[in-house]
Amino acid sequence: MCHIAVIGAGITGVTTAYELSLLGYQVTVVDRHLYPAMETSFANGGQLSACNAEVWNQKATVLKGIKWMAQKSAPLLLNPSFSVHKYAWLLEFMGNIKHYKTNTRETVRMALLARQRLFEIAEKEQIQFDLEKRGILHFYHTQADYEVAVRVNELLREGGLERHAVSNAEIKSIEPSLTGDYYGGFYCPGDATGDIHKFSSGLAAVTEKLGVTYRFGMEASSVQLDDKGVRILLKPSEENMDKPADTVEMLNADAIVVCGGVGSYQLAEMLGDRVNIYPVKGYSITVELKDDASQAHAPWVSLLDESAKIVTSRLGAGRLRVAGTAEFNGYNRDIRSDRIQPLTDWVNKNFELSTEFVVPWAGLRPMMPDMMPRVDRGKRERVFYNTGHGHLGWTLSAATAAMISQQVAQSHPV
Repeated sequence: MCHIAVIGAGITGVTTAYELSLLGYQVTVVDRHLYPAMETSFANGGQLSACNAEVWNQKATVLKGIKWMAQKSAPLLLNPSFSVHKYAWLLEFMGNIKHYKTNTRETVRMALLARQRLFEIAEKEQIQFDLEKRGILHFYHTQADYEVAVRVNELLREGGLERHAVSNAEIKSIEPSLTGDYYGGFYCPGDATGDIHKFSSGLAAVTEKLGVTYRFGMEASSVQLDDKGVRILLKPSEENMDKPADTVEMLNADAIVVCGGVGSYQLAEMLGDRVNIYPVKGYSITVELKDDASQAHAPWVSLLDESAKIVTSRLGAGRLRVAGTAEFNGYNRDIRSDRIQPLTDWVNKNFELSTEFVVPWAGLRPMMPDMMPRVDRGKRERVFYNTGHGHLGWTLSAATAAMISQQVAQSHPV
């Protein structure tokens, strides 16, 4: 039986392991954490959002980033300190502005396929992850923002998305908990929300029953490839207290799939490839809805506020996830209070619920300069990549996992 090693047990790694196991492969997943989905797949915004498939490669994004550089609470924050990786990435980002329309349409197409596939997996495997199929409501405060959104909506619809304009009155009808007045909005009824960590953990348990092996608490310190296969040198991570730090183990496989999130940049270098992922930090809060009034006044329909660049997802009766911001600050994972507070303030401004119990979180989105995931073979025939999904890992993973698994099957049959 052909043996495939998957590096990374986040949403892309677990879905890849699932699809490979269905094709009949022996699969081993390696992750430095002790459990699945402990990094970017832990507490994201929760949206399965084909409606948010617009890539960021626009002059307006660059201008906003420069404008907001001095505002600590700005939705997009760029640390201007010099870094070759960061500034090379930004130059490549600007070079992809010309591909904005093509890449947006392609991202919509992938998101729609992924949405359908994820629903199929969840139903077939009976995974409970606070799924809500209530659509996503995107609202705008000004005519200028709305007019820009009209052009974006036309592009999204060209990609196959069902999404229609709604008035202020219709916004209130779709989500009665909203207390403000808005210029207008768009509603995408087919989109959904759910807890990415619950789904990833649930699917990981399913794959174990299918025969997938997980090597948690281990890191790939080196990889050797030749005509006979792949040899991955594993060492215990800092979290692994069960093994001495100098323990060395060898994992032999026929091919490797890199699903390592922001760590894919370094893994690719080790494998002789350039996968120019840059870590873009995002923040979220989980509001614990502990009283009846808060549960009654928290939104069930997922929201996206254009002016604040903030999204919401209702995760069962007792939790509201609120997420936003993009921060270019290297591999820093610190949770900054000045980035969390605007999320809490936004909740207090828009809803009549208690924010007494709020759990903050920060994660690093693995972003490619063209905002497109890398789903392809590397320079060497035994190396594959399913990574670089940026802010859409939850949205795209079910499709890209199937795509990369088919590529593996073409060159390394079971």
